[in-house]
Parts: sequence; C-alpha cells; structure tokens
Amino acid sequence: MNSIAVRCQNLSKAYGGVQAVRHLSLTIPTGQILALLGPSGCGKTTTLRLIAGFERPDAGRVEIGEQVMVESGVFIPPEKRQVGMVFQNYALFPHLSLADNVAYGLGRNENRPARVREVLAMVGLSDLGARMPHELSGGQQQRVALARALAPRPKVLLLDEPFSGLDVGLREQVRADVARILRQSGATVLFVTHNQEEALLMSDQMVVMNDGQVEQGGTPEDVFGAPATRFVAEFMGKTDFLSGRVTADGLLTEMGLLSQRLALPIGAPVEIAVRPDDVRFIPDVDGSARIVARYFQGVLNLYSARLPSGRLVHSYQAHTLTLAPGASVRAIIDPGHSLVCFDEHAGRVEVV
Repeated sequence: MNSIAVRCQNLSKAYGGVQAVRHLSLTIPTGQILALLGPSGCGKTTTLRLIAGFERPDAGRVEIGEQVMVESGVFIPPEKRQVGMVFQNYALFPHLSLADNVAYGLGRNENRPARVREVLAMVGLSDLGARMPHELSGGQQQRVALARALAPRPKVLLLDEPFSGLDVGLREQVRADVARILRQSGATVLFVTHNQEEALLMSDQMVVMNDGQVEQGGTPEDVFGAPATRFVAEFMGKTDFLSGRVTADGLLTEMGLLSQRLALPIGAPVEIAVRPDDVRFIPDVDGSARIVARYFQGVLNLYSARLPSGRLVHSYQAHTLTLAPGASVRAIIDPGHSLVCFDEHAGRVEVV
C-alpha cells in the first residue's frame, strides 16, 4: 500500500468576505497523479497555493511526506517544503540557458552537471541545454519548466493549469509528453485544471471541487461513470437531464421506458443523467423531437434536439448522417448500461 505524500485536513481560506476554500480534506498517495478539477473560482488554485506555502490557511493542517507544514502555530515556508512548482507561464529565467534554468534550484552538494543532464534527457531536450528560453517552442519551454521543477527531487510536484498557454494543436502532444515524463519519474503530482479531458487522461485520482469544497473524489472512471452529485454529473461531460418516474417496469420518460430499477417507491420522480453516447436520433417524419443544431466534430456529429416538453438532449451520430435543423427524429435512450439518477434532493439514487 502506498504511503501518503500529501495530506490536507479541514483547510479553510477566506479573502475578505469570500470563502475560497471550505473545510477541504484530501490525500495524495506517493507516486500518484491527482487532478484537482473544477470551474473557475471553485478554490482549486487556492488549494494548490496553500499546499505550496504561498498562502497561509485560516484553519486546517497540511502534511507533506509525513511532516507537518501547517497547523495551529506551525508554518513552514515554501522554500523548505521540498515542493516543485510549474506555473502557468513557466516562469523561466530569460537570461539563463536551459541548463542553467534547470540547475537553478539544485543544492551545492548535488552533482549539478550530472543531474541537469539526467533531467534534460528525461524530458527529451538533451541536445538543447545551451539554448536560451526565447529560442524554444511553447512545448519545449513547458518541458524545461518541468525539468527544473523535477531536478531537486521534490516530495510533490504542483502544476497550475500547465497546458492553458498552449494552442489546441500543441496541447494534445505536450500533454501526452508530460504524462509520460511524470510517470517515468515516479513523481507525486497535484495538477490543477478546469479541463475534464486533461484530468481524465492524465490522473490516477481526481478531486472535483465546487464552491471551495470537495464534491467528489476517486478514480477518473468512478467520477465520470458514477457522479455522486448533480453538479459532478453536469460538470463531467456533456450531460443532459431527463425527467422520469418510477414504475413497476422501470423508469418512464418522454423518450420511452428505461428498463432500470431504483431503490425508490413507484411513482417517485427522478432526474436521469444522459450523455450524448446514451441517446440515438432516428430520422422519422412522424418523430416528436426536432433537430435544433449540428456541431461537426470530424469523425462525429453532435446533434441537439428539442423534445415535446421543451427539453434539449444531445446525441453523437456518425459523420455520414446529416440532419438539418428542423428535421423530425425519434429520440431513443439506448445506453447499454445503467444511468445515474438523482432524486428531488439532487442525491444519487442507487440501482437495485
């Protein structure tokens, strides 16, 4: 069983009258990559800064490597926490070469040239140590910033929106490179992002935040496939909500009967979370749904259709199927698995 590299307990931080973080607790096992995910203003960057020591919490406790960094009467400054940091803008020193940037944080007792060569090789920049930052692409600068943060062998590596400054085409490749480097290094990582795709692709564990609090934590598969709250269901993916009612045969909806039984009495109302891959649109002149819009996504079309109730639902369809706005379709629920349902209190209802 992995030891715990980072443990936060009941962290709180307010700025004026705004509560940025509320009684937040999380743990990061050694060698794991944890994504801290949530919308802008949810408190994820403040949490990262509290762990790094750039901010002092109003209450709570932070441990790094089983050493207390923050609690009542204790505050270890950032430079003594053995934490590496990769900022959004990389923060490379423009007057230093790549090798000197990487060497900057190394101690005097370290074999600096050997360690610089080692981490530059790790990030695939062995031949570029003499270059200056302005001579590099954005992706190369990202890797230099990562090498500099890894060079002192930190107990935990913190990344704040690490790919936000890259264009879409470059971001995918750099993201794959960084994930590979981090896993090869065996580093313990906390990275902050609002991008669900990044979090799902890169992390071993995810924590979804909302309004300064943890909404849900778990593996990417668990958080995406079994959202614990309506907020998580909405935030993770293109999720629509369909009204349903419990019957003896399943859940009755305006798109038909869903053969799924819940731990609720017959007649109870529920909201069913449906994603575009759970729904099919079949062209039908007598269909009761109407196409509202098509979003071309290369190999797929994402269609939006309005149901008789006025609700919108979305469906992925093959790029070969073209449906014009206003076209009539039959909208069918066809998930191939149980769908997550919520009761009137927005709590998830268990399937029986």
